[in-house]
Amino acid sequence: MKTILRSLPLFLLASPGHAAELPAVAGVPVDFILFAATLLGVALFHHHTLKVALTGLATITLYKLAFTGFHGVDGAAGLFIHLEHEAVTLSNLLGLLLGFALLARHFEESRVPEVLPRYLPDDWKGGFVLLVIVFVLSSFLDNIAAALIGGTIAASVFQRRVHIGYLAAIVAASNAGGAGSVVGDTTTTMMWIDGVSPLDVLHAYGAAVPALLIFAFIAARQQAAHAPIQKDPQPGIHVDWLRLGIVLWILLAAIATNVTVNTLHPELADAFPFLGVAVWVALLAAVPLRRPEWRLLPEAAKGSAFLLSLVLCASMMPVEKLPLASWQTAFGLGFVSAVFDNIPLTALALKQGGYDWGVLAYAVGFGGSMLWFGSSAGVALSNIFPEAKSVGAWLKHGWHVAFAYVIGFLVILAVMGWHPHAPHKAPYPAKAAHAA
Repeated sequence: MKTILRSLPLFLLASPGHAAELPAVAGVPVDFILFAATLLGVALFHHHTLKVALTGLATITLYKLAFTGFHGVDGAAGLFIHLEHEAVTLSNLLGLLLGFALLARHFEESRVPEVLPRYLPDDWKGGFVLLVIVFVLSSFLDNIAAALIGGTIAASVFQRRVHIGYLAAIVAASNAGGAGSVVGDTTTTMMWIDGVSPLDVLHAYGAAVPALLIFAFIAARQQAAHAPIQKDPQPGIHVDWLRLGIVLWILLAAIATNVTVNTLHPELADAFPFLGVAVWVALLAAVPLRRPEWRLLPEAAKGSAFLLSLVLCASMMPVEKLPLASWQTAFGLGFVSAVFDNIPLTALALKQGGYDWGVLAYAVGFGGSMLWFGSSAGVALSNIFPEAKSVGAWLKHGWHVAFAYVIGFLVILAVMGWHPHAPHKAPYPAKAAHAA
């Protein structure tokens, strides 16, 4: 599986035309080789992931400055245009990752997770129900928030003895729940901004729900064997309703901002990081009522810098031409998104057109769950559970996520079929070259 995941970005996304134009080794552009080496370094040295990611980013940047330029624009001018194009995405991700880390601690200190054993089933079904809750939350919350809330609850009801397979399932549930909702995942929000109807991604649940039933059942049994759920809450626990209200206030601010910008002013979505800023405005407004746990920010900042480095590396890859749109390509992109950020993949697919957007949303959204750094939800959760930062352990114990992905994909094809939509807008590289 490791070999497949590492090689897919090279062979699926590279095309003969690009291989001929760019410096290449055995037909594979050097850009991809450097990115693959970075990902391999992350897998092998999971105790030094930030250093590896930053080293990879610096190496790729210097290589492109010296040899290839950035999407058709050479030198420092190309780098500036590229950074300007990615600035809003990176700023939103940074704001969400840091803000939701504080939100998760607010939720934990509200003591709601400690009273949940009263309502969750006492055996493995308790873990199953918790994953379903994360799935539902992610359909209208950001998947980072859903994963962090699920991880916070799991830490409480399993007394911090959370199995890595169950951590993978929490990430998978958060990504699967957002796959069919245009407010539940960054990739589906991008589709909405680009003009795709919310109804055109809704049928992603035709794959996400079967996948949930598979990995949630297996992961819940794993967790029950590893550390059973706490049967009853400890006596004398009192919920801090004010902190819970702050959590709801921050989430509502994020949802309202997302819906307002994308519905009323979609042209501004790429101009300013409204979502990340909204979360922080709501956080700071609540400081007089309850102070956040500011000491969490340095560690959260390290995890954020790691993800942003990989996102920036991925955005520099020469993937201006994907294979022809088909269900086979969409299926492969699910595996690619485990190691290659799904945001640029989604942007390229939108510009190419010809995809069934619901199937694609499931593939690129859920596919990132196969590795801990394959989605922002996984990176955020690993900040709470550092033991998850091991590719080997994630693949060994979270194998059910990849298995569920394949089954879910086959189910949606068999039941709903493949119904591609028309192409969308002009490609970004042409715009960048024109701007230069």
